Amino acid sequence: DPAIVRIRVSGDAVKVLDALPITTSSGKPVTGLSNQAGRDEAPYSYDAQTPLTYNPNGVDTEGIVRSADGSFWLVDEYGPSLIHVSARGRVLTRYVPKGLNLTGTDYPVVEALPAVLLHRKTNRGFEGLARLPGGDLVMAVQSPLSLPDGDAGDASRTTRLLRFSPKKRAVTAEYAYRFDPVNVVDPSEDDTSELKISSVVAIGHDRLLVEERTDKAARLQVVELTRRANILGGRWDSDTTSPSLEQLDDPAASGVPVLAKRLVVDLGTVAGVPGKIEGVARVDHDTLALINDNDFGMTDGAGAFDAQGRLVDSGIETTVTYVRLPHGI
Repeated sequence: DPAIVRIRVSGDAVKVLDALPITTSSGKPVTGLSNQAGRDEAPYSYDAQTPLTYNPNGVDTEGIVRSADGSFWLVDEYGPSLIHVSARGRVLTRYVPKGLNLTGTDYPVVEALPAVLLHRKTNRGFEGLARLPGGDLVMAVQSPLSLPDGDAGDASRTTRLLRFSPKKRAVTAEYAYRFDPVNVVDPSEDDTSELKISSVVAIGHDRLLVEERTDKAARLQVVELTRRANILGGRWDSDTTSPSLEQLDDPAASGVPVLAKRLVVDLGTVAGVPGKIEGVARVDHDTLALINDNDFGMTDGAGAFDAQGRLVDSGIETTVTYVRLPHGI
């Protein structure tokens, strides 16, 4: 079951200080089970063979930030959704795309996000979340939307960032973000669908650090969220627009105000940085903390289990790595 964990890093050791389970309104665990048949991946037990029941309360939590009042905001890949959680771990509200029709939850659900997000690629909803100094939140769609279909999404290099106002409880802006070519991000990769945004970090009033990655490599870019770049509510939010935003080979040439970006660091050139970096935090003006996803130490394929049916440890550890930038951000 998902939990919010506080850790302390000291030298080469990571100590878990406390863990806060995420619960429903009645105090039950939300679970990590997928929500809707036909839309989400089917849930299975650890052996990947025993089917489990879908659970509308389930969340696949990713990015997290904390508000000044002590409550938390999380993003989720299923909906995709933005989730407000109390300081005690209870879900206060889950914000989902208009038209999702997520029923049967044991907490309030509000359809407040653009309906175009219903086209998120399976298991590639929101992953990155940042809190700007003024309190607004920015969510990153991990991969380009499957619009009009999965092939278009897999071939696309354009994904979306959304700005949400907790005061208004509404999305106030949307931005087009253009990935670099996949072989620029990761010279060993030629599959564009491997491009993802996993982390976004606020570094100023309207400035973000954005992580572009594959499973093997990552690069950090700086963008500024300008009013001119806002595409919310326009033609690119309609699933009848053809070609879609995701299908455009050169969005800027088609009049899309794509966010300008500047490369800060190619983590593939930094010794000691592991693969699959999914968390980035700013420690000070020139130091970043990175954390990788080890997928619970699980491996894929036939070698995932031994003869007794026990999981085989991949040997990959979750590590916190510090990187100092020579010129700051």
